[in-house]
Amino acid sequence: MSSSESYGRSQNSVHDDAEKGLADVVIDMPQPPPRSVPPLLSPALSSTSTAVATPITTPNFSPKPSFISSAGSLAVVPYASPSIESKVEATTPAPAAPVATPDAAKTKPAAQRPESKVSRIIRARLWFNAYRKFFTFVLTFNVIGIALAAAGKFEYADHHIGALVLGNLLCAVLMRNEIFGRFLYLIVNTLFAKWTPLWFRLGCTSALQHLGGIHSGCATSGVLWLIYKVIDIFIHHNVNHDAVLVTGVLTNICVIVSIASAFPWVRNTHHNMFERHHRFVGWLGLAATWIFVILGDSYDSTTRTWRSGGGHLIGNQEFWFVLGMTVFVVLPWLFVRRVPVEVEVPSPKVAVLKFKRGMQQGLLGRISRTCALEYHAFGIISAGTKADCHYMICGVQGDFTRGLVADPPTHIWTRELKFAGVSNTSKLYKRGIRICTGTGIGAALSTCIQSRDWFLIWIGSDQEKTFGPTIAGLIYEHIEPERRVLWDSKKEGRRPDMMGLVRDAYTSFGAEVVFITSNWGGNQELMQGCKVEGIPAFGTLWDF
Repeated sequence: MSSSESYGRSQNSVHDDAEKGLADVVIDMPQPPPRSVPPLLSPALSSTSTAVATPITTPNFSPKPSFISSAGSLAVVPYASPSIESKVEATTPAPAAPVATPDAAKTKPAAQRPESKVSRIIRARLWFNAYRKFFTFVLTFNVIGIALAAAGKFEYADHHIGALVLGNLLCAVLMRNEIFGRFLYLIVNTLFAKWTPLWFRLGCTSALQHLGGIHSGCATSGVLWLIYKVIDIFIHHNVNHDAVLVTGVLTNICVIVSIASAFPWVRNTHHNMFERHHRFVGWLGLAATWIFVILGDSYDSTTRTWRSGGGHLIGNQEFWFVLGMTVFVVLPWLFVRRVPVEVEVPSPKVAVLKFKRGMQQGLLGRISRTCALEYHAFGIISAGTKADCHYMICGVQGDFTRGLVADPPTHIWTRELKFAGVSNTSKLYKRGIRICTGTGIGAALSTCIQSRDWFLIWIGSDQEKTFGPTIAGLIYEHIEPERRVLWDSKKEGRRPDMMGLVRDAYTSFGAEVVFITSNWGGNQELMQGCKVEGIPAFGTLWDF
């Protein structure tokens, strides 16, 4: 295993992916009894089809709140719409969960996730998501183009293979550029929020969330076109200079290595290796591309002489494509700064980083101990753009986050230009549910703090002790009791019925969509459950 953060997705291991703000608390919880009524819900309410499930009440915010009592001992109240006056009728508290005896603890069965009974069709539809659809479409489109070019039926490719190579690579770079991504989110959130049909807004969110499919498809297609171009140069090597052949091969090697290092099984288990090869070999490939384009344009294959001057180069499409690639690769690095940071270590499992200035919801930030190596992305928690600070929750998983706990820094490197995540599209919806587990609260909390139209479900284990008073204070201060369900699995002694919580909150809150931040197993369980019940949902991705 690499010394960096682990990004594995095997269902047989625990995945607390700090970069995505995930947690492993769900996997370690005992299995709930089938179809049981969660203790957060009133038996009277859950016994009728017309009653709505309701969130638990919690104490009023205080500077040092007692975070979450056992859900079984809390009162249950029905949700009251902020726009309509309604009477809230308190229900009788549910009986407290029995205390397990030592003997019972010894014989307690190992925690297991319920066996999935989801049909293969549902699983196939979830697997073939928008990411794979984008990838398949882009790759198929380009492969057809290569086949036509090889058959001599694509005249444009005969004279502009380089433009097809660089056009694909430029598009790949663009899809991962923070500025371009923020621009797309801004346009969609500004023009289509709330008034457009729900299916259209869901489509916008899906497209923005899965831009990585276009990135991967264009990068792969660019390599295929590059291989085709180099083969074509070798076929006609008698009219090409050796320098052009050598730089073509070097460019091919660099781009192929850069792309191969981004394969999921590489980046998910060897993040440091992925980052170094994808970034630095990619930069080397960009430099080789410049040389390849300049030499290829400067050498006249007809006269077999070198042209002087750059006037002819500026008139070529290839020049402008590679210039665009360079600008979008360099631009994010102009925003790298070494900034002061305050680190709170409430437990050996978590470090809470505090930075200056407030942020809008739905953003993620990259941080590192060095200016160029080992950048890791975490969800940003902030009370709004006018707040004086924002936070990142870093769950201990690898050497980087372990170092934040063992040796807290006073300054850290970060890109001050943050990138948008799927939560940034929460503005599109009239109401929604944000469910997360463990450190996933880092990616979810800002959405519920900054908008009263979002309901928070946070499943964790001993959250106050693990995450400290800062995070507890933000929740109690900014999220009303009727907009939150906080499940402490340690005090409950079992994992909750997550789909039951989502289903009840979705119905009672009048939500349009569910956003999920969880580990691999929890994400699959919720995505499959929502698909079966027809609840629009967007889960965690492991593609950036």
